[in-house]
Amino acid sequence: MSFFRDLIESTFPAVYAEEPEEEEQPQEEESDGDDEDEDDEDEDEDDEDEEEQPDPLDALREECVNSSACKSYNHHFQECVERVTKEMEEPDYDQKDYKEDCVEEFFHLQHCVNDCAAPRLFYKLR
Repeated sequence: MSFFRDLIESTFPAVYAEEPEEEEQPQEEESDGDDEDEDDEDEDEDDEDEEEQPDPLDALREECVNSSACKSYNHHFQECVERVTKEMEEPDYDQKDYKEDCVEEFFHLQHCVNDCAAPRLFYKLR
């Protein structure tokens, strides 16, 4: 019989239900109120740590988009966006075989912005 039992046990694994987790009952301790003041102070310190400075890259990108070096790329990208938006409003847009996108213009603009912002960004991060 042990041979058949071993064969069945090796073929069909036993599955057991998960044991229920024991929930700990929180013990309420009487406090004199000093702990609450300490908790408030800890929260204030955490708030100070959470305040982050704005990302300098965002400001540099805005400057570079409006700079003379990237102005033509931004102009071409904005024209493309307007053209595509206008085309999307047409009633037969869904049936068109070719739907223009502005990926190429976007990448040209981003390359220009990155080339403009990178040297100044690393100078600010030192």
